[in-house]
Amino acid sequence: MVKQTKNTSKILTELLKLQIGNITERIEREGQTVFGGSNLLESDEIADLCIQFLQLLVALLESRDPDDDASPQFHALEMFFNNLSKQILVRGGRIEDLVRYIQFMQHTLIDALGEDEKIKVDDARTILLYLSSLFNELILAVFQAYLSEKERTIWAQEAELRETSTPITEIWDGVLTLPIIGTLDSSRTMIVMDALLNRIASDHASAVVMDLTGVKNIDSQVSHHLIQMVRAIQLMGADAILTGIRPDIARALTSLNIDLDNVTTRATLSDGLKEAFRRMGIQVSHKAA
Repeated sequence: MVKQTKNTSKILTELLKLQIGNITERIEREGQTVFGGSNLLESDEIADLCIQFLQLLVALLESRDPDDDASPQFHALEMFFNNLSKQILVRGGRIEDLVRYIQFMQHTLIDALGEDEKIKVDDARTILLYLSSLFNELILAVFQAYLSEKERTIWAQEAELRETSTPITEIWDGVLTLPIIGTLDSSRTMIVMDALLNRIASDHASAVVMDLTGVKNIDSQVSHHLIQMVRAIQLMGADAILTGIRPDIARALTSLNIDLDNVTTRATLSDGLKEAFRRMGIQVSHKAA
């Protein structure tokens, strides 16, 4: 941050203490406008955050080195805005509004500085540069918190998507079904394979019916992965049955010049289940009238 002298730190601290009521009132009023109207923060919360902000700022100015962005006092102020950012985002607020609010805090302090005629021009200039540097660092902390929260949200959504993209169901004791829907790219194939092999192990499955009716596109690389998946199922001691193979997928598989003799296919999911039951010695019949 911009270096300031002990004298300018003292001037700014005294200014804050002298005009604490006016500064607090303005910041709190703006907070009510930005966050109170949208019910993001309660009135008490806004009042508390204004007081806490000014206390942390004064603590930084009165510290041994107010310019040290590694000091405990600066870290406390940084964490204050970091936590405020997360709180606003969790409640559905916008990062832009929080940044504008922080800029309003800075402008309020600058206005208070301009109202004190006793401050010399050189001191005022140093304080202005210091405040600009300080608030830039704080806004940066807010954006870092925002990005961190966004990444956490995206990761959670991806985990949920992975979970829903592998709807493995035990249709019968030892019989798993896996309907695959959408584009089966290499990345998704690996995720599906991991989930499927884990379910075979945990459920002690004897047969897996993989239905490809909903697969739109498949390339040669994915075809390889698909065959690898079949081989992996077989290595786990279970039977793999492919169903719902569309003509373009059939062409892709046959063009690979790989051995498909041990791959069992059936036209529909229903046919695949019948084949799985037959291999397990399970008979399913209509109830006698």
